[in-house]
Order: sequence, then structure tokens, then C-alpha cells
Amino acid sequence: MYRYDSYDQQLVDDRVDQFRDQTQRFLAGQLPDDEFRSLRLRNGLYVQRFAPMLRVSIPYGLISSQQMRMLGHIARKYDKGYGHFTTRQNIQYNWPKLEEVPDILADLASVQMHAIQTSGNCIRNITTDHLAGAAADELVDPRPYCEITRQWATFHPEFNWLPRKFKIAFCATETDRAATRLHDIGVFIVRNEQGEIGYTMYAGGGLGRTPIIAPKIRDFLPEADLLSYCEAILRVYNRLGRRDNIYKARIKILVKETGAAKFTEMVEAEWARIRDGELKLTAADFERIRKHFDAHPYAADAAADSSFDAAIAADSAFAAFVRRNVKAHRAPGYKAVFISLKAPGIAPGDATAEQMELVAQLADDYSFGEVRSTHDQNLVLAEVRQQDVHAVWKALKAQGLATPNIGLLTDLICCPGLDFCSLANAGSIGVSDDIGDAFESMDDLYDIGEMKIKMSGCMNGCGHHTVGHIGILGVDKKGEEWYQVTLGGSAENDASLGDRTGPSFDRAHIVQAVERIIEVYLEQRASEDESFLKTYRRVGMAPFKTRLYAEEAVAA
Repeated sequence: MYRYDSYDQQLVDDRVDQFRDQTQRFLAGQLPDDEFRSLRLRNGLYVQRFAPMLRVSIPYGLISSQQMRMLGHIARKYDKGYGHFTTRQNIQYNWPKLEEVPDILADLASVQMHAIQTSGNCIRNITTDHLAGAAADELVDPRPYCEITRQWATFHPEFNWLPRKFKIAFCATETDRAATRLHDIGVFIVRNEQGEIGYTMYAGGGLGRTPIIAPKIRDFLPEADLLSYCEAILRVYNRLGRRDNIYKARIKILVKETGAAKFTEMVEAEWARIRDGELKLTAADFERIRKHFDAHPYAADAAADSSFDAAIAADSAFAAFVRRNVKAHRAPGYKAVFISLKAPGIAPGDATAEQMELVAQLADDYSFGEVRSTHDQNLVLAEVRQQDVHAVWKALKAQGLATPNIGLLTDLICCPGLDFCSLANAGSIGVSDDIGDAFESMDDLYDIGEMKIKMSGCMNGCGHHTVGHIGILGVDKKGEEWYQVTLGGSAENDASLGDRTGPSFDRAHIVQAVERIIEVYLEQRASEDESFLKTYRRVGMAPFKTRLYAEEAVAA
């Protein structure tokens, strides 16, 4: 993975010193709150309902074992013993003390981590497939491209005060596991008819109050022109994006109101002026970064192991774990092991200090010292020899990290909601607990099959509810918590926004509504192999709506 050079480290260390001085002056009453606000946001520090919240950057979801241990240390020393992994592949701490945040940032800097640009109107964390470098279906490893983009975006003087936050994602696989078209810029790494590597570019996607699937603005961009084209997009947005209305300030609104064709024309014109300048990448640039992501020394005889299949045959619990939480790897004899952060009764995405330290040790012992965070708020040990998967499972099971539910109904995405967030209209974590209780039978979950429930406590959509197979949005009605439901969303290759079922459901009936949706799906599917999404797209909303509103008292 990428390691800081002296310039990287100096930048991060200097930022810690700067923020320490700013925090001390604020606490001493020498820095007004409105001035400190922009400074703290540039360092990932929010003010939530009950305490500050610090968001730590995990570039493209890749974490070393040393870094994971530090995340556990911070959870234990400065928080309440846990951290929360997010849909942006980052981690958040919900209970730090303001006066201790500079110390947290100093500890992070000691392991080449920071919270820079995890908030504010700037270019945020660059994300990609959590199986990058290990996926059997990838064209190339996208992480070097992410790192090149991260270095360009960090402290970019022209884009540090954008109209609104800006998110970029990369995909280099047949299956989009990065929700690429839901980003401000979505980059698909492709190969053209001549065999050349380049990019298909999308712009203007995003969720929140006005969810939009990004339109394509260029079929093929040469590999060398990645940064100059991104710069052209951002220049057009920075110049024309709305700054008078926070709800209309994202690039998606600019693209929608301008029209994709006109927006593309403006980007192409800007790009023509800068494409041959200093941002053109060379083979040496790519080679310099790729050296940080060299293939691990995989064991040549790993595929000869027979103990993995024997363990599956001998232990039904292990077999269930393998079925849901273990995925194929591009190297023969290796597996990607998913660590579920969705155990019953646990807030989705939460991990304790002890759990993080265990994962760090398992990474050292079995996965070349690396861990990945996912968009679904889980973790992955992506480089495990198949003969070691059973030992990894036993260790995870002892710490409550082996729930075999990856991709199933209880592997739901959930924002913190009213439990923490000052923007939320309704609770999310309690609803996720109740859904877990209602579908606690693993046999039932396996019968239902792949199901992506995504839930947000407000219109900002941090839980990606608009692209859930079942989406749940918390709303406030005269001080009471209600929940709107959408069906048929997807964040993958067939990206689509969910359709609203109708009136919202009160807190007492939202779980019953989910149960009714599942009942209709099981009745309507053409076969046990037909997924919920395929069934919904085939039969439409009508049968679901009829069942959902059979008793009008449950909705209003």
C-alpha cells in the first residue's frame, strides 16, 4: 500500500500543529466560533447532537495493520471504546473531547493517517472497490489511479472552497462495487478497441435531497489525461455551481439544469485549454505509484490445500460463513474474507477497540498486514490463503465478527440517525435492531437471498436509502418519527433510484412494512433464484403497494 514520503509526512504534521494552535485559541476565546467552524470542518470535526464527531480518512478503504491498531487505540483512549465505519470507507468517532482532538490527529499522523478534507466544501475521500487488487474480474488495479487522484486533490488551492462537497469514485471491474455513478465524478477504467487503457467518465451523480444517477460525459479518455479532465470538470463546476442555495449547490444540480450535453461541451472546451499542460501523466508517473501496490508474494502451492473443503464438509457453521462471507480471489488458493459489522444488536458499522485490534492481528498473521473497509460498512481481509480461512473464522467468531450475513437482509446500511446526528429527523439504529430481530432466522435469510436494505435518518441520505432494494427514510411529522419506503433501487451497474411506495409508516409499523414487502417478494418471485430486484422490476409496484396499505391505519 502507499507509504508517505517526507513531503506527505511534513504536510500532515504541519496540519496537526496548525489545528492544535487554532483549537487552543478557540478554547481561550481568541478565535470566534464562525471562524473556527471552517477550520475544524477542514479537519473532519463536526458538532453533533451530544458531542463532537471526528471523521478519519481511509483513502480508497485500505488500512494497514498498524493503522488499524491505532484506530483501536483512539477508540479506547479518546472515545467510548468503539468507532463507526461509514459508507465512504472512512471511520468516525462520535465522542471525542474537543480539547483532545489535536492529540488524536497527532496519533493518526504517527501512522500516516489524517482527517484532512473529510468535511467541508472540498474534494473528499477517493473511493473504489474494496476488493481492488484481489478481484478476479478487474481489468487493472484501480488503487494507483485513486492514489494519483488523491495526491492531486489534497490541498488543491483552486478547489478548497467549492460550492459544496465533491466525491470521486473509481471502478475497474465487471461488477460495480463502488457505487461509481452515484458520485460527482465516476471513473470507469476501461480498454478501447485498440487495447489501450483509459476511462469512461461520468459526472453529476449524487444522493441526498435530489438523488441523480450520473450521466456519461465521455466514452473514452486516454490514460494520461485523468487529472486534466477531472480538473476541467471541477473548474466548470467551481465557476458555475450555485453558491446562493446549499440545496442546489452540488454539481448534480448544475449538470441537470444545464443539460448533460451542454455541460460536456463546457468541460471539453476547458479541457482543450489545459490537456497538454503539467497535469498530463507519464508512464513514469504511473510506474512510481504502482510500485506501492506490487502484488503480494502469493504461495505457489496455496491451491493444493485440501483442508479448506474438508473443514466446510465437517462444520455446518463454518460452511454457512464461507457461503456468505468468503469470496473468490484472483490468485489460486486465496480467498477474500468479509468481516460482518452487522451482528445482532450492534449498530451497523460499529467496531470496538478490541475488535479492531483483533482484525489488525489477523491481518498480520494471514493477510499481508492489510485490511479494507467497504461501502456497506463492513471490513475485509482480502488476501487469505484458503487453508487459513478456518482459523480466521474461529478468531472472528470469538469476537462477534463472524455473522454469516454478507449481502443478506440483516447486512443493512444505516446512518447514525437521531442517536448522534444533529441533522437527523428520525432514529435509524433502533429500526435496524428491530429488523434484525424480525429476521433473526438464518434459514429465512438464506431463503430470501440477496437483499440490500439501506436506511437514512434524514434527506441527506448518508445511508444511501434512495438506491436500496428497500430504502427507508426517516421523516419528522409534528415531532414524531415516521418512515418513507422506496423499492427497486440499485447502486451497481444497473444503477437506479427506488420508487416511493406511498404514505409513510409510523415507528410502530415500519418493521411490519418490511415484513410485508418480503412476503410479497417470496410469493411473486418466479423461482428461488430470482432476486428481489429482478422480481420487482418484473412485477412492478402494484402487488407490494396493495399489501403494504391493506390496513390504512399503519400509514399516513
